[in-house]
Amino acid sequence: MHLILASSSPRRQELLRRANLEFTVQPSDIPEDLRPGESPRDFAERLAFEKANAIFQTNRADGTVVLGADTIVVVDNEVLGKPTNATDARRMLKMISGRAHQVMTGVCLLGKGIHDVRLETTVVHVIRIPEQEIEDYIAHGEPMDKAGAYAIQGIASRWIPRVDGCFFNVVGLPVPLVYGMLRDHKLL
Repeated sequence: MHLILASSSPRRQELLRRANLEFTVQPSDIPEDLRPGESPRDFAERLAFEKANAIFQTNRADGTVVLGADTIVVVDNEVLGKPTNATDARRMLKMISGRAHQVMTGVCLLGKGIHDVRLETTVVHVIRIPEQEIEDYIAHGEPMDKAGAYAIQGIASRWIPRVDGCFFNVVGLPVPLVYGMLRDHKLL
């Protein structure tokens, strides 16, 4: 089997490497726009499929399997993607401050005879983040390319006392789910 990760995310790549899974990287470039009336779950699953499918269409060799994933942060049924600027990051960080939110990752495996899309949801609890710490965090730059404007494995770890569910999901890829999908399709 030749596994292709349809993502340029260094976090996803590192998680797969640490799980001792061999893969190559071919990032997909699809629009990540929420459709009117689309639920967060449907959005994450659709993007995972679209990312995997974009790469699978050009890599249909026997034994090739494409892994697509998309992680979103959901607060009160609102999807928080990557912030567009510092103001947007500030808005997101204030939304998650002092409360719990969901992190959803749609995961898709595509190959000959394989079309498997699943979702992992993790609940993340965040303490109240002081205003100055939000400003310092934004100035640091860490939140700018992260869904929900934070990295659980980075500076933001100090604000997260509890996670209900898969920690790796919050980093960007639910490794146990991916491993289980690969095993279910007898790819390992």
